[in-house]
Amino acid sequence: MRKIKKSNPRILVVTPEITSLPSGMSVMGSYLRAKAGGLADVSAALVGALYRQGADVHVALPHYRRMFHVDVGNLINDELRIYMSNLHNSRIHLAEDRIFYYRDSVYSSYDGDTFMQSLAFQREVINNIIPQVKPDLIHCNDWMTGLIPAAARRMGIPCLFTVHNIHTQKRTLAQIEDRGIDAAPFWQNLYYERPPYNYEESRENNPVDFLTSGIFAAHFINTVSPAFMKEIVDGQHDFVPENVRREIAGKYYAGCAAGILNSPDESNNPVSDDFLEVKYDSSNAFTAKKINKIAFQSRTGLKCDQSAPLFFWPHRLDPVQKGCQLLADLAYEIIHRYWDSGLQIAIVANGAYQKVFREIIAHHNFYERMMVCDFDEELSHLGFAASDFMLMPSRFEPCGLPQMACQYYGSLPVVHDTGGLHDTVEHLAADGKSGNGFVFRDYDHGGLLWGVDEAMRFYRQDAEWKNMVISRVMDEAGARFNFDVTAQAYIDIYESMLSRPLVVQN
Repeated sequence: MRKIKKSNPRILVVTPEITSLPSGMSVMGSYLRAKAGGLADVSAALVGALYRQGADVHVALPHYRRMFHVDVGNLINDELRIYMSNLHNSRIHLAEDRIFYYRDSVYSSYDGDTFMQSLAFQREVINNIIPQVKPDLIHCNDWMTGLIPAAARRMGIPCLFTVHNIHTQKRTLAQIEDRGIDAAPFWQNLYYERPPYNYEESRENNPVDFLTSGIFAAHFINTVSPAFMKEIVDGQHDFVPENVRREIAGKYYAGCAAGILNSPDESNNPVSDDFLEVKYDSSNAFTAKKINKIAFQSRTGLKCDQSAPLFFWPHRLDPVQKGCQLLADLAYEIIHRYWDSGLQIAIVANGAYQKVFREIIAHHNFYERMMVCDFDEELSHLGFAASDFMLMPSRFEPCGLPQMACQYYGSLPVVHDTGGLHDTVEHLAADGKSGNGFVFRDYDHGGLLWGVDEAMRFYRQDAEWKNMVISRVMDEAGARFNFDVTAQAYIDIYESMLSRPLVVQN
C-alpha cells in the first residue's frame, strides 16, 4: 500500500459505529465494538490500514459504555485512574454524554432519540475533539455527522463526507443550538429546507437537513459504490430526495465526488472461519463445500443431499429494496422446474417477509426443499460455505456485501444489475475464464428466473471444469474485495484533498 504523500497528516475519522481497532492506538482498542452495519467494518478497516502505515490517524466516536463493556462504577481507584488516563492519551476520542452510556444498540427505533444522540456526538466533536486533535483532514460518515463539514469548512479544515445511506434528519438552528452547538459561525454552510434570508429569519422555522448539509459543506464526498453514485446523479431512484440528488450531482460534476466500494468483514474467510464444519481454500473447495452442505442441511432440516444445488439468501427480507417478493412469487416455479435436480432454497434473514415464505413452505410441503429462519451469524457463515449460489435480486443497492462475501466461499451470486451489484458481479463467460456470477438486467420475475436458469446451466456442467471456475472466482475475490483495496481508495482521496487549496468562509 502506498504511503500518504503529505508529511504525516493528522486525520480525524468521525463515525457513530466501529468494530475493534488496533491495540497500539489505545489499550481500549480491542474493546470498542459498536456495529449496526457495514459502516462499522469499513471505519475500523480504514483506521487500521492508516495506522499500520504510520499515519497520524485519530478516531472520534460516542462513548457507548454498555456496548464497550465498561462499568465505570465498578472500577477500583487504580483501574479508574488508568482508564481515565487512556481516555485522554490515545488516538481514540470518545464523545462523552449520558445519552450514550447505557445504550445497547447504535441506533434507536425512535427518531427523536437518535437525533438527540447525533447532536450530543457532534457537539463533543465540534466543541472538544477537533480543538484537541487539530486535524489536517476530517472524514465524516452519514447524517449523524452532517453538521461537522460545515464547521470544518469554517475552520479551514478539508472534510470528506461519506454517504452510506440516504437517511436524514431535519431540525432548526434553534433546536441545534439548544443542545450546545453554536451554529452561528457556520450557519451559512448548512443546507436548509428553503433558501435562508438571514440567520435570525431562519433560526426558528427553517429546518436544517443534516445529510444534505454534510454533502453541501464537505470539500469532497463519496458513496459506497461508483454505479450507485451515477444512478443518483442520473435521477434513476425516486426514493432519493431531489435536494440530495442535486447536491451529489453538483459535487460529481465539479470533480469532488467518487464511489468507493466497502469490503466484507475480514471474518468472512473460509480458511480461518471457525463457524464452518470444514475450513478450506480455493484448492480444496469442491470437496469441503460438500461436507459443509451436509452440515448446513442437517442443522436446518433440509434434505441431506450433497449433490442438491443450494441457493442461499443471507440478507434482509426487505420488499422495498431487496427483491424478496420476486423470490416469493417464483419459489414454487423454481423448485418444481428443478425438482429432479433436488434444488433447495435456504433463507437465513430477518424481515416481515419471513411469514410469506413460511406460508409457501407449508402450503406446498416444501419442508425438505426450502427453509427460512432468523438471521444467525454462525449459520449464515455456514450457509455461504454450503451453498452453490447466493440470491440478491435487489431493486437498488448502494453497495451490498453478501455478493462479495459469498465469492470468498465459492458461492456464485445471482444478482440484479444495479448499484454495488453492478460494480462487483460480472456475468460468467461461456468459457468460464471471466465473470463471477449471474447478472439479470430487468427487475422482474422473468429477470430473476433467467438468472436462476443460468446458474443451473452452470451447475450441470462437468465437475472438474466447475471446480476450476469456482477456484478462480475465490482467488480473484480475495484479491479484489478486501479492506486494503478499500483503504487505498480513501487514501488516494485524502492525498488529493490535502494537495488542493481550500476556500474558507470569512
